[in-house]
Amino acid sequence: MSSVASFLSEDQFTCSICLDMFTNPVSTPCGHSFCLACISCYWDKSTGHKAFLCPICKESYRRRPELHINRTLKDITEQFKLLSEGGPESEGFSGVVGVGESSREGGDEGLDRKGLGDGIKLLHDELDFVFVFSLSLSLSSRPSQSDPADASANMPLCPIHQRGLNYFCHNHQVCVCSSCLETAEHQGHSAALAKREWEMRKGSQLGITEGELKDLVTQRERKMEEIKRALKDIKVLESAISTSHQLHILFLLFGRYAEQRAQGLVRELELEIAQLKKRSAKLIQLAQTDDYITFLETFHILASPPQTKKWSETHLNSEVTSGSLLQAVTDMMERYREELCKLPQLDSNPVSPPLPEDVTLDPNTAHPRLIIAVDGKQVCCGDRHQPVLDTAERFDRVVCVLGRQGFTSGRHYWEVKVGDKTDWDLGVASRSVNRKGKITVSPAQGYWFLSLRDRTEYAFRTEPATPLALSLRPSRIGVFVDCEKGQVSFFDVEAKKLIFTFVDHFDDMIHPFFSPCTNKSGQNDAALVICPVATPE
Repeated sequence: MSSVASFLSEDQFTCSICLDMFTNPVSTPCGHSFCLACISCYWDKSTGHKAFLCPICKESYRRRPELHINRTLKDITEQFKLLSEGGPESEGFSGVVGVGESSREGGDEGLDRKGLGDGIKLLHDELDFVFVFSLSLSLSSRPSQSDPADASANMPLCPIHQRGLNYFCHNHQVCVCSSCLETAEHQGHSAALAKREWEMRKGSQLGITEGELKDLVTQRERKMEEIKRALKDIKVLESAISTSHQLHILFLLFGRYAEQRAQGLVRELELEIAQLKKRSAKLIQLAQTDDYITFLETFHILASPPQTKKWSETHLNSEVTSGSLLQAVTDMMERYREELCKLPQLDSNPVSPPLPEDVTLDPNTAHPRLIIAVDGKQVCCGDRHQPVLDTAERFDRVVCVLGRQGFTSGRHYWEVKVGDKTDWDLGVASRSVNRKGKITVSPAQGYWFLSLRDRTEYAFRTEPATPLALSLRPSRIGVFVDCEKGQVSFFDVEAKKLIFTFVDHFDDMIHPFFSPCTNKSGQNDAALVICPVATPE
């Protein structure tokens, strides 16, 4: 760093009216500075004139400008006087750091922080910095047209003024040259010597920011462990109530919701942790760089607090495993049992329901890959499309088919042999469902059906799907529909057990729904067969 003498002279602190060093200096709107008493006396003598003039540039003002003491210039002048008089070296510099910044004491703290063993050198550095930045106040004397560090061959140059980027603008967070500081873009901004700012931030603030990021990572790792423990509690609770098959089905709805929410929270936490670790790694890399320009222009981005979720208010166990939830499940189970009581004999004797329905398949609705038996009682999926017309009633993307019979009232029952198929769908569908392109299958879209996937995954197709835990694998499914009650029930015919009941309302005619699913290269090529309902003995 250059010495004070290369920057400052007594002329730069001299009032052009009294020709003495400033006393209570003030600055006019045009940027020139004078002693408060001098300029006041000068203008007092001009009361007979129509305008008030600057003694130096003669800029005129119709109204007398309000003057305020330029405390930055006052502090610099006083320090310059001390330096000129050979003041004690140990006192350090207690002046203003930069325009718009609060004062900070140099003293021993400044010496320790920057590792300078000489108090007078710190004073020189501070004076260099303050003087250069006080150029924005337009002191009477203009600086020379060369920057102190321009002589360095490695100094990056300002693309506009071709001068060294010696200074750092706090407002814009960029490195600039001394000419930039005098432009309108940076006028009145807070600035500092770039290398000084680099040393200060690298030595103190970088470590603090890195520590804060590590704390954020630690907090999120703890929260992730808390959520995982809560998820384990849910699994334990789910296992504890699995002895009651019906209650287990209902609790699975809550457990699935909790599991999906927990997985979502864990994904959010993992993403935040990865982002925080990435930011921490960049800070470590930044701490090792000697490129102070890149450092200063990047530091404010990495040092600012990241936008993260307030995890202290997020909990899983209180929402899913609380006693209130268990009470709600119990209440729902009681209502569920009451509904079952309204279906006489269906629970204990599903193979003897009222009004067995003679259901046949409607080939005009079948997907082109489906092969329908001549009697309309069997359907399987072939390898190729059949030569059929693409009518409005035909499904063109989902491999399914509807029954010919439609229902708007009454109670109806039919049975389907599924055998050892790995995948299938059975139930009812509204007559007005969309049959073209991609289809969303849910009660809201007019589909009510039970499904099997990969031999073991049973579910009722809601949004999201409702998983079902079956102790035995049924080979024959009974489907019961009560149009007035909006009820669809599925039974394991051979085991004489209710699998699932869904209650809704039917606004349109409904038809039996069948899907053998794709044949999976022969692994699922068996047909769905509509069977005659056995008569009770």
